[in-house]
Amino acid sequence: MSKTPVALIVDDEPDILQLLSITLVRMGIDTFKAENLAQAYQHLENQEFDVCLTDMRLPDGDGIELIQFIQTNYPNLPVALITAHGNMEIAIEAMKAGAFDFLSKPVDLHALKNLIGSAIKLNLPNKSAKEIPARPKKQLIGDTSVMKQLKQTILKLSRSQAPVFINGESGTGKELVARLIHFKGPRSDAPFVPVNCGAIPSELMESEFFGHKKGSFTGAINDKKGLFQSANGGTLFLDEIAELPLPMQVKLLRAIQEKTVRPIGSETEVPTNVRILSASHKNLLKLVETDEFRQDLFYRINVIELTVPALRDRVEDIPKIAEYLLNQLAQVHGVGHLRLSQDALNRLCHYEFPGNIRELENLLERAITLCNDEEICAEDLNLPQSSSSMLPLKSNIPIGERGHLSLDEYLEKIETFEINQALQAADGNKTQAAKLLGISFRAMRYKLKKLAID
Repeated sequence: MSKTPVALIVDDEPDILQLLSITLVRMGIDTFKAENLAQAYQHLENQEFDVCLTDMRLPDGDGIELIQFIQTNYPNLPVALITAHGNMEIAIEAMKAGAFDFLSKPVDLHALKNLIGSAIKLNLPNKSAKEIPARPKKQLIGDTSVMKQLKQTILKLSRSQAPVFINGESGTGKELVARLIHFKGPRSDAPFVPVNCGAIPSELMESEFFGHKKGSFTGAINDKKGLFQSANGGTLFLDEIAELPLPMQVKLLRAIQEKTVRPIGSETEVPTNVRILSASHKNLLKLVETDEFRQDLFYRINVIELTVPALRDRVEDIPKIAEYLLNQLAQVHGVGHLRLSQDALNRLCHYEFPGNIRELENLLERAITLCNDEEICAEDLNLPQSSSSMLPLKSNIPIGERGHLSLDEYLEKIETFEINQALQAADGNKTQAAKLLGISFRAMRYKLKKLAID
């Protein structure tokens, strides 16, 4: 027999307490009520809860204090803040403090039921394999410290409903990160709807996002659901959000804040229940400063910012990523087991990948068609020889002729010389030496280890 969920409701207004309690009881949820922080702390000490609802203003403190207390002492307990209508600043502050979600007064019972339903799912037992919807086919590969931190952050964010802005260069895997946040969270059994904002013609944007009614304009021969309605109950991923024109940014902001949309030609608004994840390779803050992106929308979607590292900042992960991609590509192309020669692997680890993982995948796919057997050699990779992303080398390096050395041995000799020169110029400071060489500190650390430079 499954356990009855239990909710803690904290509010100093008896009428609100009673209304929320009756609503939750009708949903099959037991409730405990508290009129202040002291009572809430006492209930938390004596009882296990599945969800907590708290008002912002309390006689002996505020809801943010309770959220922080729960985050510290009961991190698996989702807590939602009830705020005054339109007070988005406090709602954003609460979500940054760790709130699962927020509700505005007067509390919309439909929104309350959606919130409670999502919160209860967080601590349910894992679903059986048959019940689990299709997961992302690709995985987040890497064991470097920056990737371990990224994976931990994804797990943490999957338990929240806070809007997340995913920042990173093109090709780093921002959509994959968004999918993982969705599929590891309580909305995993609902749709994940990705949209490239830069690929929608401006004259069709409102119809695409909010839908339209039949006959609302020329060509509207049927009712059409918009992206918000298609993602209802799930996640809407707005990729390249910086490409949205300013008029559309205004309408998007209202849809996110009010949690409703009005299809073109409709006289009524439709409630929506979606989590917003967004991404861009552009610096949104700079676009805000130049009035190319609305500041209010920026702060609304950027409640939590997550940066996906560039491939050159985690060089140690390249061998494992390359092996994973090769196995994937071998299945797609119907070929046997493929492997990279040590020479080819060295070349990949010395290349800085301006196109990141997408470029690595393209290089390997091209190499598969060029190689003659199951081993891909350096020549098969056909790496750019004059790319600005290659490690910069001086033309007058006093090393002498290559002689009997192989190309890779000669290049390692050049790298060793350049790194030692940079370390000498930086008085042994590795961070400063990396800057002089035009590489990241992580790449510098990798090369020091690889070349056995003390």
